[in-house]
Amino acid sequence: MTIRPERPEDASRVRHVNELAFGQPAEADLVERLRQACPDSLSLVAEDDAVVGHILFTSAVVESAGRRVLGMGLAPMAVLPDRQRQGIGSQLVNRGLDILRARGCPFVVVVGHPEYYPRFGFEPASMHGLVSQWEGVPDVAFMVLVLDVHAMAGVSGVAKYREEFNEVA
Repeated sequence: MTIRPERPEDASRVRHVNELAFGQPAEADLVERLRQACPDSLSLVAEDDAVVGHILFTSAVVESAGRRVLGMGLAPMAVLPDRQRQGIGSQLVNRGLDILRARGCPFVVVVGHPEYYPRFGFEPASMHGLVSQWEGVPDVAFMVLVLDVHAMAGVSGVAKYREEFNEVA
C-alpha cells in the first residue's frame, strides 16, 4: 500500500472511490469543486495496484477576538467498500496529519464518527472552545486536533470550513 499525493490523472478514480464509499455523488462533486477552488489543499490517495482510498484536507478558519487562525478541515475521506476495515483510512489520516504537522498547521477539524477519530488525537472541539459553523452537529461529532498549542492559545469561537461545504446536499 502506498500513500501519495493525488495526481491529475487520479481524478476519475478518486471520484469513483468517493461515489462508491458514500453511495452518492455529492462528496465526489465536492472534491472536484474543492480541487479547483482550493490550491492549498492536501489531497492524498491510497494506491494498491489502483486507487482504493482518498482523503482531502482544505483550509478552515477560526476567528477569535480579532485574530484569524487558519488551519485545515478533514473531509471527505473515502475507501472503497470492499477495502474498508483494513487500515487504509488510518494510513491516509496518519500520513495527512504528519504532512500538516511538518507544514506548521495549527489545527485540524473534522465532523466524523466519535468512535473513529479520537485514535488520531481528535477531541470534541468544545473542549477547546470551538463550535461548528453548522447547527445540529452533535458535540461529540465535531472534533479538533490541536497541532500547535501556542498558535491556538486563547483561540475560541466558530470554526468554519470553506464555502463549498455549504453547497453539499
